Amino acid sequence: MRPFQPAFLTHFRVSKHMTDLSLYRNIGIFAHVDAGKTTTTERILKLTGKIHKIGEVHDGAATTDFMEQEQERGITIQSAATTCFWKDHRFNIIDTPGHVDFTIEVYRSLKVLDGGIGVFCGSGGVEPQSETNWRYANDSKVSRVIYINKLDRIGADFYRVVKQVEDVLAAKPVVMTLPIGVEDQFSGVVDLLTMKAWVWDESGDPLKYEIKDIPADMQAKAEEWRTKLVEDVIDQDEEVYEKYLDDEIAPDIDVLKKCIRKGTINMDFFPTFCGSSFKNKGVQLVLDGVIDYLPCPTDVNPQPEVDLDGNPTGTFAVVDAERPLRALAFKIMDDRFGALTFLRIYSGKLEKGTSVLNTFTGKTERIGRIVEMHADTRNELESAQAGDIVAVLGMKNVQTGHTLCDPKFPATLEPMVFPEPVISLAISPKDKGAAEKMGIALGKMIQEDPSFHVETDEDSGETILKGMGELHLDIKVDILRRTHGVDVIVGKPQVAYRETITREVEDEYTHKKQSGGSGQYGKINYIITPGEPGSGFVFESSVTGGNVPREYWPAVEKGFKSMLDKGVLAGFPCLDFKVNLTDGGFHAVDSSAIAFEIAAKAAFRQTMPKAGPQLIEPIMAVDTFTPSDHVGDVIGDLNRRRGMIKSQDAGPTGVRIKSEVPLSEMFGYIGDLRTMTSGRGQFSMEFSHYLPCPKNVADEVIKEVTERNKAKEKK
Repeated sequence: MRPFQPAFLTHFRVSKHMTDLSLYRNIGIFAHVDAGKTTTTERILKLTGKIHKIGEVHDGAATTDFMEQEQERGITIQSAATTCFWKDHRFNIIDTPGHVDFTIEVYRSLKVLDGGIGVFCGSGGVEPQSETNWRYANDSKVSRVIYINKLDRIGADFYRVVKQVEDVLAAKPVVMTLPIGVEDQFSGVVDLLTMKAWVWDESGDPLKYEIKDIPADMQAKAEEWRTKLVEDVIDQDEEVYEKYLDDEIAPDIDVLKKCIRKGTINMDFFPTFCGSSFKNKGVQLVLDGVIDYLPCPTDVNPQPEVDLDGNPTGTFAVVDAERPLRALAFKIMDDRFGALTFLRIYSGKLEKGTSVLNTFTGKTERIGRIVEMHADTRNELESAQAGDIVAVLGMKNVQTGHTLCDPKFPATLEPMVFPEPVISLAISPKDKGAAEKMGIALGKMIQEDPSFHVETDEDSGETILKGMGELHLDIKVDILRRTHGVDVIVGKPQVAYRETITREVEDEYTHKKQSGGSGQYGKINYIITPGEPGSGFVFESSVTGGNVPREYWPAVEKGFKSMLDKGVLAGFPCLDFKVNLTDGGFHAVDSSAIAFEIAAKAAFRQTMPKAGPQLIEPIMAVDTFTPSDHVGDVIGDLNRRRGMIKSQDAGPTGVRIKSEVPLSEMFGYIGDLRTMTSGRGQFSMEFSHYLPCPKNVADEVIKEVTERNKAKEKK
């Protein structure tokens, strides 16, 4: 038995800050629901000495799943941050959710991370949500290592998942370890760099393992994959590549590691490890891989700085503790101690008691307490520096995406862009006492989650919650009830329909008002034209000769813009059309900006009904997995939901069906899918685009809205 040397645990420094940035790794752990992200995080915390008792997700005892809702449902809802040390290196780890309704958490975590661990299930393989998260990571240019987990499960097949990574994700995995045994015979891994076998005993203790020779029956396979590894990585260094071609002798381990690190940081390939987090086998090699191959803060491209309108300034926040402070708030979390603002510090130092400028609000804020997070416990710090991920208590006006900087050297970092909600729900407090509590609670929840919006319906006084999906809003209502103790009555979910136009109309409108003294006068001639899908509202002016003076053009634009929220069909917001101001008239005394703004508002009401208004509905990209014996039922059901089947891919454990389905048809889908597939089907969906509603659906929606409005008037 190999004796365990706890040498690296002597470097477990809690509140002192390291200054060598090459020893930092800011990483995220992300994957599909149930691939084992949170369990993997628990094992990492155990191995690094951060926790002494391992908590299990299925028992509701995982360290990073500390919300009641997470513990009950066995899923991660909000990303949790923790810091630990391994072999002298500091890991800032963010465990992210896998469920599609919470991809906002994955997106904003990726924004501030330098590297990641993509976890895949050994039996489930590359599942729908893994693909979405992988795409987000590609967009954010985050280097990753791959960890194929759950190799102890029935149906696990490491080589199949490696092939899926190539085929489904169009990524190049470089296999670093091979599994010894499969399913319940899985006992360890072969390290292809050292060509040694790591074999664990059956005690479940991650520290009880031996390093020995590769089993005889795996020797040939290990040699084959070792050669493939060498050939995949040596082209990162021309000199090494040429020497290998001449001598046909593999370079030594240190040279290979340098090549793998370079290719990983450039995202040319992804080092791929295997193991079973639940059985405590293989996680150490993943941690070593994070140190050896993932970038430190100075290895990644510096963050671009922008002006207040979001345009790049050509300057960058270089990771350096000696430069002026640049920090991005990427998450707000409310807990029993107050509001926590999570910051990624890109340059400079953050010190307790100093003042920082929020470039979004233009106000300065004093830094009270700085804490290093370990899920929901914290360690106090005096200061933090470039490369750190920390939380600050007591920030008053900071929201997700805001930049904090040195007041003497102001700058704004590239902000985050969040998707618009596609589903809404009306709620109302059960009694007057709950109304005030509800307002305070919702205010906190909006700050925590930028994809969650709250509006008040002016006519009915109802509160409307808007979010990314049924589960998203279901969890929000649950948090309101249990975390904040607010009892609410919940209406049925509503789809975020929109309106657009189908015809070009040339029109004019004159606003004239005379009531003693100076009057109001503004005449506008304009053309309203349908725009391309996704183009939004566009305003332009081709007025010549000064018939509408230039200073009144913004008022005309403002007038049209102010009407966008109330379409003429059913009061839904209007999208995708262009207004061109072509001509008009003004009066030297009576014309004013307000007169032209009023003219534009009336022009909108006059012309939109003539322009062929049309209801459009959100279409979701739906990715469904089903066992092969239920494919017919699932496709038939998607067709009944007005779905368009885009592709079918058969895999060893079932079939993946990609389709586009109107959101209005997807309510309750998870229950129906589970019934059809005996509980084995799963799906993910995300907003894709808007498309015109069929006439019968549009008529039904308009009728429903009209009746609802009448009922409100009666009240």
